Amino acid sequence: MASPCRVIVESGGRRRVRERERERGEEREMAGSSSTSLAAQLSCPRSLICPQYSGLRQVFLKQDQRSISDAHLGQIHRQLRVASSPGGKGCRAVVAMAGSGKFFVGGNWKCNGTKDSISTLVADLNAANIEPDVDVVVSPPFIYIDQVKNSLGGRIEISAQNCWVGKTGAYTGEISAEQLKDIGCQWVILGHSERRHIIKENDEFIGKKAAYALDQGIKVIACIGELLEERESGKTFDVCFRQLKAFADAVPSWENIVIAYEPVWAIGTGKVATPEQAQEVHAAVRDWLKNNVSTEVASSTRIIYGGSVNGSNCADLAKREDIDGFLVGGASLKGPEFAQIINSVTAKKVAA
Repeated sequence: MASPCRVIVESGGRRRVRERERERGEEREMAGSSSTSLAAQLSCPRSLICPQYSGLRQVFLKQDQRSISDAHLGQIHRQLRVASSPGGKGCRAVVAMAGSGKFFVGGNWKCNGTKDSISTLVADLNAANIEPDVDVVVSPPFIYIDQVKNSLGGRIEISAQNCWVGKTGAYTGEISAEQLKDIGCQWVILGHSERRHIIKENDEFIGKKAAYALDQGIKVIACIGELLEERESGKTFDVCFRQLKAFADAVPSWENIVIAYEPVWAIGTGKVATPEQAQEVHAAVRDWLKNNVSTEVASSTRIIYGGSVNGSNCADLAKREDIDGFLVGGASLKGPEFAQIINSVTAKKVAA
């Protein structure tokens, strides 16, 4: 009998969903001998999936008539590729990151910073040793974008934290996508929970802003996420899918969109979704894209996690297959810690 398999998580060799479908027949033949034990190693017990929020799975059962753990195991079975080494010396299983783009890490500085503190932060980022296989974006307050762009090395791109829904005009206090493009912004964050719940932007308005920004050549970090009471009442998927639909109804293409799942109860609170909780929602979001947009979009769209991400928890979160990176708040204001979070991409390559 071959020796136990080793599990390696890779960010580079990512398989598209359509490739998995073609390979399903081969995998089924092999599943009887290998994939069950591997799936047991990779999946978590039912008691570990959302231990405080059993309502999350209850909603999923109503929609899909299957248990989330069964669905998760089925997904793992489809994605495992097991190959025995010559001479019967054992085998290795490769679990690819579900999103087919690079690992993505964004830093949302929110309403923080001064010229001096931002100069220090930029100097720390310029001096940091950052892994090459990561797309990195920082989002300063509007008034510091020019300062950051002119002093930050070209390795890191610039995002705005918001933009107006249409063309420039008589909209006091707003910034248009054309103006962002004019000063060299490549990205904009839209649908952040603070815009939704403090400024009271609704789903349709956010979707329209995303469509206009994309039309002007600005790429979008599209935020979704539920309140604590929504999670506790079992509405996590309902909320996230509703917010996704508003984007899907408005945008012409998903090519330049990164989805950020940010549970509102975890933003700035110190509470973090467990890796199991985050993976469960990320996998459901990817499945929603497959069923409601396209298989190609589900495969290629990166889904990142945000919510009190820091240097201590980023590696464990990064290991999850459907977590393609992070949108970082407070920790992105600390150069060395933000660099550590960026470099958690290496957790995607861990030999068991």
